[in-house]
Amino acid sequence: MSGLFNLTGKSAIVTGASSGLGRQFALALAREGADVAILARRVEKLESVKAEIESLGVQCLAVKCDVLNNENIKNAVAQVKNHFGKIDILVNNAGIALFGPAEEQSDELWRAMVDMNLSSVYFVAREVGKVMIENNYGKIINTGSIHSTVAMPGLPLTAYCSTKGAVEMLTKSLANEWAKYNITVNAIGPAYFPSEMTGELVTNEDFLKVIATYCPMGRPGREGELDGAVVYFASDASSYTTGQLLSVDGGWTAI
Repeated sequence: MSGLFNLTGKSAIVTGASSGLGRQFALALAREGADVAILARRVEKLESVKAEIESLGVQCLAVKCDVLNNENIKNAVAQVKNHFGKIDILVNNAGIALFGPAEEQSDELWRAMVDMNLSSVYFVAREVGKVMIENNYGKIINTGSIHSTVAMPGLPLTAYCSTKGAVEMLTKSLANEWAKYNITVNAIGPAYFPSEMTGELVTNEDFLKVIATYCPMGRPGREGELDGAVVYFASDASSYTTGQLLSVDGGWTAI
């Protein structure tokens, strides 16, 4: 087992890396030795993450990229490839969560969710996939959700659930297409973790009661509890694992 999870010599891209789960994913890969390119719209926030990563003794490239803009994506991928010479790992993490009752949901909200949580995941994977196909190697990890497979009573999540469910099927389909190129495509399905996107929700007393009811462990996730999943999917430990969604949810989807 020694060295099975070692990522030394590998280069990775993490989208949505300026805060929250993206930052945690980037640091987890760096701790195992990967050089990491961090992408986000808020380049000023990337600088502090870059400093954290470089303190671990690996290279870090901060790239401003709006994943809703295909030219931005193409330019960012080219920049990372030119800098590192290759792209071994992609953590496709950028996403948003906008809630609202389905009968009241605006067209604009629906399209915003689909564009960010589904279309951008595909477009980033497509551009990085081209580089991986050339190298006959790649590890793609999409950020799904427990809501890739379940909804929730009392919380109007139709748009979010729809996009995250689609991410699971996108993961399976890309895994099927790209297995012949030695590329694995998997997804992580987190439950509720503290982040910029969920900050107020996971500290809300009423929502904590919901978690206590529906999560066997009775609590939100903690920083670091997704690290094992992302490192597993990024490493050669998962060389025969593809098309899978791994729920990291305290047992939420087990009941």
